[in-house]
Amino acid sequence: MTKQNFFTASLALVTLLSGPRATAQTQEKQIIRRNEAWVSINSTVWCSGKWGFITDLHMRRNHFFRDPDFYFARVGVDYRIAPSLSAAAGYAHTWQSPSVTGWKTFSNENRLFEQLLYSTRLAGTELTQRIRNEQRWQQIMINDKPSGQNKFSDRVRLLVSVTRPVFKDAWLPAPVISDELCVQFGQQVVYNTFDQNRLFLGVKERITRDLSFDIGYMEVKQELSSGYQYDLNRTFRLFFYYVPGKKNRKS
Repeated sequence: MTKQNFFTASLALVTLLSGPRATAQTQEKQIIRRNEAWVSINSTVWCSGKWGFITDLHMRRNHFFRDPDFYFARVGVDYRIAPSLSAAAGYAHTWQSPSVTGWKTFSNENRLFEQLLYSTRLAGTELTQRIRNEQRWQQIMINDKPSGQNKFSDRVRLLVSVTRPVFKDAWLPAPVISDELCVQFGQQVVYNTFDQNRLFLGVKERITRDLSFDIGYMEVKQELSSGYQYDLNRTFRLFFYYVPGKKNRKS
């Protein structure tokens, strides 16, 4: 690709992402800050040398643990392409608590996903990279009741995670940092192509040869559909990983 073609493609991409936001940008930016807690169990069970099943259960709550935010379950099939590379696909479901004051009915989201995950070690540092594509059907609620309609979006998630042991003993905690960028597309996605960014800082600790966890601070910044409103969630995160055979994966 020539420099001119690269510049033209870059300009087109910037125009595509910024053009529909003109109306939203006339509004003053609003940031809604919350404290949350996010706990999950993530598992991969290998049935053979190449095939395995993944199962995740998540719970996120607002005001630390006081109020519900969402409950999430995911199942899928994993295929090991190479020792450091795997592909997975499956189904997930979210039960989302209402965001409107006074509403009590949870909304549902059905989701299909496909992903590639690459995990390796470089000079003792564990590096994990993942790209995940999700097709999401989010239930539209009107007056605290399902409307019978769904909002569809296609979301792409890019994750990079680095774990660097500082002790020779593998059973001692290891610092971990990760960042995940989420962008979404669809006819009903007008002002928030950027969906959210998740930055995590914490430590990873092994409990047994097959069970580990990471614990720490996650900051989640999410752009809402209005285009000028943002959620900024300061989150306590505790994720458990059950992976018989010591093949790690991130959720």
